[in-house]
Amino acid sequence: MTVLVGYVPTSEGDAAFTAALQEARRRAEPLVLLNSARGGAPVNMDVAPEEAIERMTERAKADGVEVDVRQNMHEGDAADEVLRVAREVDASVIVIGLRKRSPVGKLLMGSSAQRILLDADRPVLAVKP
Repeated sequence: MTVLVGYVPTSEGDAAFTAALQEARRRAEPLVLLNSARGGAPVNMDVAPEEAIERMTERAKADGVEVDVRQNMHEGDAADEVLRVAREVDASVIVIGLRKRSPVGKLLMGSSAQRILLDADRPVLAVKP
């Protein structure tokens, strides 16, 4: 079993990483950090800079948590990629960050977090910054 965190370089992503690291330490499980960009996008702000990944990796090592960083491109929706990786690594929990959105915003833009919460076949820990 492992803890999976869906990470984007935002305050929500940082909160998710912190919660995932605490959860991995509590469960004595490794951590999979998923920071995957959509293939074919001309510019993607979801990809974490190398320095940020190094900082998180060092932080996990300092806490005694093994971390596996996955930054492969994916096709389709980010929620589908999180759920696919959760099945692949047999995650014991999925950790995601939430941002505040209005009901109309969710209706018009959709919500990856909402899809993960509704479609996951394992526990989801959703955190706010």
